[in-house]
Amino acid sequence: MIWTAGFRSAVISPYERIQFTEPRGFADQTVRQVLHMAGGGERLRVRLTNRYGRTPLTIAAARAATEHGQAALTFDGAERLTIPPGREAVSDPVDLPVARGADLVLSLYLPEETGPATYSHRPMEVAHIARSNHVASPALPDAEQVEARFYVSGVDVLVPDGTAIAVAFGDSWFEGVGSTTGANNRSVDFLNRRLTRGWVVNQGIAGNRLLRDEVGEHALARFDRDVLSVPGVTHVLVHFGINDLGLPGMSGEPPVTSDALIEGFKALAHRAHEAGLRILAATIGPFAGAAYPGVSTPEGLAARREVNDWIRTTDTFDAVFDVAQAVENPEDPDYIHPALDSGDGMHLNDKGAQAMADAVNLETLAL
Repeated sequence: MIWTAGFRSAVISPYERIQFTEPRGFADQTVRQVLHMAGGGERLRVRLTNRYGRTPLTIAAARAATEHGQAALTFDGAERLTIPPGREAVSDPVDLPVARGADLVLSLYLPEETGPATYSHRPMEVAHIARSNHVASPALPDAEQVEARFYVSGVDVLVPDGTAIAVAFGDSWFEGVGSTTGANNRSVDFLNRRLTRGWVVNQGIAGNRLLRDEVGEHALARFDRDVLSVPGVTHVLVHFGINDLGLPGMSGEPPVTSDALIEGFKALAHRAHEAGLRILAATIGPFAGAAYPGVSTPEGLAARREVNDWIRTTDTFDAVFDVAQAVENPEDPDYIHPALDSGDGMHLNDKGAQAMADAVNLETLAL
């Protein structure tokens, strides 16, 4: 038996340059969060993080609950722990079964002022926040709801040797922006529903870029932490490029060149192969007509077409899944198909997320 990732959440600093949700902190509050599990097992342990915190993070009580019951979480035998700034903590293992595709509910009591929280800003799931310690309460009284995920970076599950694990490493098209909040209709969720053996954990960050820090560290900088450190990882799927091409226009900068993106993809593939991983690359999805000023430019769209032509014909990757072709408007391929567009011209709705997942040939993924 081995420990491997049943759930992952890529986290960012509350001090990023582009914000989609306001950073916040807590004091004398319980934070309850639903974690949709990609994979399951008979035992589990939870990973908590204060990676980007500026002050120590004190957690006075933590509890995990599944359909099979609930358990208090301890850390080196103690219920209370303090995580220094820049550090993470892993709970002691608990005998609490959780099934793949099921939900784990995590409750944390934060007794002291935390300062701005390390968080995931667009998980398409809601956190529930209430005053005082209610980690053992069936319901939180007068709970505030916030669309974000705080302080949790993963859940590990105990599984048989040889279980294959893939990491979906990319941007909002993996994290799920545009899909229905709380419905588990992100592209990675749809992909996991197609799999019968291994599973894919989601390390997408909305706004993340391949070549430059902006929302979260750029892909090449976070590859070791968010891919290689995942226990049991065998494959990595990548979708990057939209933010490199579109976000610079929001601040009046030119998009990156197709040559620069291609070199970045080559570097990513080299890192994966050096680690013995199979890497599957997505073509860059369409974003013409994006609702955000400066994102959709002739230069950026032309570079997208050039990079996609290279992705489709190169032998750099072990396989390619043609997301662009799967979701484009056939009458104008720079645009998302109207039936698959979330409404902003840049993100997929639930049907679009399913089309993205269906673009993956399961024989090439081999899970």
